[in-house]
Amino acid sequence: MKTMRTGAAHRYATGSMRALLASIGKGLCFGLLAAICLPYATAAAEAPAQLSKPIGPSSGGAGPAQAVATASFTIATQVVAAHRPMRANFERERASPQARQVADWVVDSGDNRSLPFAIVDKEEAKVFVFDALGRLRGAAPALLGLARGDDAVPGIGERPLSSIPPAERTTPAGRFVAALGMNARGEDILWVDYDGAVSMHRVITTKPKDRRVQRLATATPLDNRISYGCINVPAKFYENVVRPAFTGTDGIVYVLPEIRSAREVFALYDVEEEHRRLQAANQPVAARPAAPAARL
Repeated sequence: MKTMRTGAAHRYATGSMRALLASIGKGLCFGLLAAICLPYATAAAEAPAQLSKPIGPSSGGAGPAQAVATASFTIATQVVAAHRPMRANFERERASPQARQVADWVVDSGDNRSLPFAIVDKEEAKVFVFDALGRLRGAAPALLGLARGDDAVPGIGERPLSSIPPAERTTPAGRFVAALGMNARGEDILWVDYDGAVSMHRVITTKPKDRRVQRLATATPLDNRISYGCINVPAKFYENVVRPAFTGTDGIVYVLPEIRSAREVFALYDVEEEHRRLQAANQPVAARPAAPAARL
């Protein structure tokens, strides 16, 4: 009797276990099927709202084949984030096209390495100082090297001023890592090219015959070429804009060329052109819609 009850109980337990496993298996199958099908059903339901233009004939309602084609087209479309060009903020300050082009490239490319920077426009005899994000902190006229040119004579920084003829008194063009420091007289200055002895500093007033302060005040840049190569700016501009911008940090000074092109000196790109190029390269690529069902 004990053996018979045990055998019946065993058969009952086995049958119950089989039923339970079958039930679990069905639940898993239905759940798996729903998980697979739900995204496609959702995509098919949302597809008409995502397309600006219907696919297929314009007359008549959208049949099942067209709905499937629409869903396939939407799912296969690659969404590519558009490149947004970044530009320097000049506020309302007047600037030459070359100065804007270089400043925009600096911000868009990140060439300033998250450091404050300055643009020295030799043609316009003007200095623009920006914070690390490309927002203008201030602008002012500047006095520059007497001679036109984009290159400094090798070794000129080691020579006394009296040995430098007028033809060699140039403010070299290029990208310079700048830092605050002191000159031989103990005055604080912004070193632009230390080896070339080129700095940005308060306007020199020790030589009245140079009329440097008066030159800065004129509306034209034609009389702003007077220095040995250094960049003279108004004293208040240096104290209120230049020194605070570069205090406690290095910075970048971009001296624009006047003989060569900016592209040659900085290897820059035009931000607008680059934006159009990237947009063209990042156009969404869509798969060909599925063919409609054939009429039988």
